[in-house]
This record gives sequence, structure tokens and C-alpha cells, in this order.
Amino acid sequence: MSATATAPRPVEPGAPPPVIEESGMSRWVPALGVIAVWIVVYSFTKGENTLALPGREHTELHQTLTDFNNRLLASRDTNPVMQVTNSISAVLRDVFDWLQRMLARPNLPRPVPEIGWLGVVAIATWIGYAIASWRIALLILVSFLSFGVFGYWQESIDLLIVTGMAVGITIIIGMPLAVLSATSTTANRVITVVLDFMQTMPTFVYLVPVVLFFGIGVGGAVVATLIYAVPPLVRIASFGIREVPATTIEATDSAGQTYGQRLFKVQIPMARKTIIVGLNQTTLAALSMATIASYINGPGLGKPVLNALVANDFGGSFVPGVLIVVMAVMLDRTTTAASERSEKVARGGGGNLRVRRIVLAVSGVVALVAVYLSRLELSLAEFPEYTIGATVSDAADSAMSSFVDLVGGFAGGFKDAISYGFLNPMQSLLAESPWWVSGLGILALAFVFGGLRAFVTTTICLAGVWYLDLWHDAMLTLTMVLVGTVLVMVLALVLGVWMARDRRIDLGIRPLLDAGQTIPPFVYLIPVLALFGPSRFTAIVAGVVYAAPAAIKLVADGVKGVSPTTIEAGRSTGQTTWQEITKVQLPMAKGSLVLATNQGLLYVLSMVVIGGLVGAGALGYDVVLGISRSEEWGKGAAAGLTIVLLGVMLDRITRAAADVRRDDGPGPRRAFNVRLPIGPPK
Repeated sequence: MSATATAPRPVEPGAPPPVIEESGMSRWVPALGVIAVWIVVYSFTKGENTLALPGREHTELHQTLTDFNNRLLASRDTNPVMQVTNSISAVLRDVFDWLQRMLARPNLPRPVPEIGWLGVVAIATWIGYAIASWRIALLILVSFLSFGVFGYWQESIDLLIVTGMAVGITIIIGMPLAVLSATSTTANRVITVVLDFMQTMPTFVYLVPVVLFFGIGVGGAVVATLIYAVPPLVRIASFGIREVPATTIEATDSAGQTYGQRLFKVQIPMARKTIIVGLNQTTLAALSMATIASYINGPGLGKPVLNALVANDFGGSFVPGVLIVVMAVMLDRTTTAASERSEKVARGGGGNLRVRRIVLAVSGVVALVAVYLSRLELSLAEFPEYTIGATVSDAADSAMSSFVDLVGGFAGGFKDAISYGFLNPMQSLLAESPWWVSGLGILALAFVFGGLRAFVTTTICLAGVWYLDLWHDAMLTLTMVLVGTVLVMVLALVLGVWMARDRRIDLGIRPLLDAGQTIPPFVYLIPVLALFGPSRFTAIVAGVVYAAPAAIKLVADGVKGVSPTTIEAGRSTGQTTWQEITKVQLPMAKGSLVLATNQGLLYVLSMVVIGGLVGAGALGYDVVLGISRSEEWGKGAAAGLTIVLLGVMLDRITRAAADVRRDDGPGPRRAFNVRLPIGPPK
């Protein structure tokens, strides 16, 4: 999502302190007027024409979509499109089955995999050293051993296989698109629009069309994963290729190089570090989606997590959830270290090359010996069974029960305070107003905050929501998203300003935020569900925890970017700390605040949709129902489209608001664009 920030103009020594324009606050005056009129109309029309669908009731449109689904499924043997997608799914299943028999499960009649656990661990560790360093090799070694020691060896390898397959196909598809986007302005415009749409769509929504065309199981899981993982690689790699200096390109042209020579000998090598960063983001996105794909019977660690979530079994979900985090950290650190090493090597560094080659050769021989032994010895082929996983699960369940007993009263009070003081009134206003009142109110607010461009986009999106016959559920979901975003921004403002003003706090909190952005969203539901039980509030809190790291870092970086001379000028007039924050730093960092709000909205929306698994209801539940029951597919598909429309609407309003704010505040302006994937961002 993009936003525009203002770069503060330097203040000359002796000049009067800067006057921060409060034009941004002027938008709240008409906004509050719109809300006041809305409340007045609502008080006379509450409960009329809300377009609510009781229970599992369908509309004619939903049934039409279900019939479309049924016709496609019935024609899978004759429909050319279905034949192609079924063939792709079959190939993916065959590849996965072959890899699984090689690494994770018995290759009958052989009672164990072709390569036992010792060989797998040895090869993975050697690869870690080859592409990065001995520290990464040690991290990989410990991570793989933890998969087996805690009793989830096969599930962990299955998840890695799905993720690896998706990333491999993503590179094959994404790199040509990245090159095309980087070298063609027209192609870049088209590809950017498609990527914007894909990155606005919450992860769970991807499963609806994938199930139709590729079915459940491995095929659907890999396809959903690679679709979700493509945008980060394309966007970041194309950016890196475009950033190659024009003077370098001109020099290659003057030397008579062809297009291909320039691309493969200059542009891609010079963009290597950025491309590997894109691979890092793609890998984490793939892991996140592969975990969520367990809902469509995708293999891996997501299955035990999902089963435990459905049973509200914190202990049962804790160990596989932690292992997912371990895997995410391992993949994140490995790709990051590979990026750093490639940069060092490109600059002539990387240590003693001769020694490194010797170590690689010796360790490679050791890895091959380990593979050979894992094929001979049963104990080295099949990971031994340990009880530590069950012990940790029981201990975690007991600890969470004690924690809930300890803070349950406070948590319940907090839940009631937010629900009765904020959530319920907003939900009543949005969902219990006549649909046309809510629509006009949202349109008016879109115009106030985002101008004509946001108004037009919002009109189109709301018309689509109305047409899809899920208006009431859309308003319920929108309420949860708005409440969650407000809570995210409260955290972001408090912690972000604190980090920006105190370097020690920044050094202490930022690693936690980095780690939080590595965790797949599915995992956030585990502790929150145990604390608050299945409810809409669980989805909101999980969304807040999921979205907060990105928002906090954006606010902190924006406030930190305010010119020190501007701050000193204010201090020279005797400003208090509170005045300095509210009159100087926050107004001058408002571009970052809007960007943080944009990211908060979309991240919370993504988690609220996943919250349909744990009692959040509304559109998330409709999607879950559509995926799990074929007769509800039409309603689930309509819910998925409605969620996308809400995401586009919220994204465009906040982006337009950021562009409107570009002309606020003193001094020269500079624009910056940041596009973050929904999923596990970096």
C-alpha cells in the first residue's frame, strides 16, 4: 500500500520555530458532522432494511453461484479448463508424493523413506553453510532436530515440501514477470494493478476459487500458496532491476551488448541482493499460506494446529504452532544471510575462499556419508519417538489454564469494556442502520478523508457489496476491522513514539517486532483463543497482535525521520515534551501515520477473516462454510468477493487520504511508496 510522507524543511539557526499546519485536523470537523447526522437518522430508522440474512439463508445470486460450481465439477472430465487444472493438480500431487517418499514417509515396500532423517538433516545443514555461514548451518541443524524431537517430523517436512514447491514455481513464474515489469512501462502498469489486487485480498479468500479448480489436498494447497507468494517476488525483484543506475545501462549499451547480455550480465547481478530480499518475502508468504491451506487438507503442521483450534485445545496447538514459528525464523534468517553473503562476495569479500572450499568439500562428504547411513540403519532413517512433545503440550496447557485463571477477570473486563463501550455501538450504527444510510455515511466519510478519487472507488465497491447480497455481514466485518485498527493505532502511537524518542527502547522492542512479523497469522489465534474463547473479540485481538508490529515500526520510523533542527527550534521556545510530540513530531510524520493506518486496516481484515474459524462470524464464517460445504459454495464465493471489495475500499480511502495529506505541512515534499504483502511481512 502506498502513502506519501512530508520531508521537513530544515530550520535556519535563529529562525522562528516552525508552525505546523493543522489542516489534517480540519477533515475531522466535517467527518464528525457526517457521523452526527448518521446517528440522528439511525435513531429513527434502526433495524429497518438492514439486508440481514438469517442463519444459513441464501439468495438467488448465491444459488446461481453454487449451481455454477456444481456444473463445473460435473464437467471436470469434459471441460477444457477443468481438465487443465485437474492435470496440474495431479502433477503437483505426484511431485509431492515422490518428494514425501524420498524424505518423510515409507517408500513401500521399503518401510522407511529413501533418505532417512539423518541424511535430511545433514543435507539441510550443509546447504545452510554453502549459501550462508556456519551460524545459519547451526540454526538449521537445531531447527530440523526440533521437528523430530517434538514429534512432528513428517508434518514439518511435508510443510517444507509444499513451501519449497510453491517457491520454486514462483521463481519460474515470478522472475520473468519481474524482468518484464522492470523493462516495460506498459507491462509494469498492468502487472502493478494485478499485484495490488492480489495483495489486497486476504489470505483465506484465496482458498475459495482454488478449491473449485484444483480441489482439496496437495494440489490446491500448492496452487494457493504459489499464487499468494508471487507478488512479493515480482514487486521487489522488478524494483531492484529498475534501480540499476542509468549510467551503468548506458555504458553497457555503448559497449554493444544485446538486451540479453545487459540483463544477465549487468542488471540481474547488480540487483542480486534485492532479488534475494524478494525471495525472503516470497518464502515467508509461502510458508504462511501453506499453513493456512491446511483448511483444504493441505499437508503439514497446519493440520494439528487447525484440529486443536477447532477443539479449543491450547496444548495441542502449542507445539506445532511453535514449530511453525521455528521454521519461519529458520527460513527468514537463512534467506537474509544468503542475501548478505551474496553482497559480500560481489564486493570481493566473504572470507578465505580456499578454506571455505575445503570446509564445503569435507562437510559435503560427511553429508553424503550421513545419507548413506540413513539408508542402512533403521534408527537413522525413522526419527526416534520422544515424549517431550506431549510433556511440553501438557505443561503449556497447564500454564495457559493458570494464566487464564490469573488474568481472566482483567481480560473479561477489557473484553466487556471494548465490546460495550466501542464495538457494540459501532456495530449497531453500521449494521443496524438501513443499508442506504450506512452506504451514504461511508461514502460521505470517504469523500471527506480521501476526496473524489476515494469517493468513486468506494461507490463502486459498495455497489458490489450490495449486489452480492451480504451487506449486513459486510458491515459486521467492517466493524471488527475498524475497532481492531483503532486499537492497533493506539499501540502504534504509544510504542512508536516511545521508540523514536528513546534509542534504548527502540533497540529493545524492534527485534520483537521483527520476530512478530515473521510469525504466520494462523499462529496468532492460538493464545488469543485460549484467553478469550471463540468469539468475534478473539479475531479482533488476534488481528491487533498481527497488525501491530508493522504499524508500530512505520510510526517509529516516521517520527524518527522528523528533522532534529525542527525539534530543537521548538524546544528553544520552551515546548513541553507533550507539546513537542503533538505539535511537531506527529503532525510532521502524518504520512507515516496514514501508511500505518492503511497497513493496520488490511492486516486486521486478513485476520478477522481467518477468525471465522474461531467464532468471529460474519464474512469469515461465510467463507469457511463455503469451503467446507459444497451446497454453500455460492455464499462463500460471494463472501470472498465482498471481502476483496472491502479491502480495496479501505486501501484506496487510506491511500487517497495519504495523497491528500501530501500538500499539508511546511517545506519541500518527498513521496515514498511501500508495498507490503498480507501475510508474514518483513
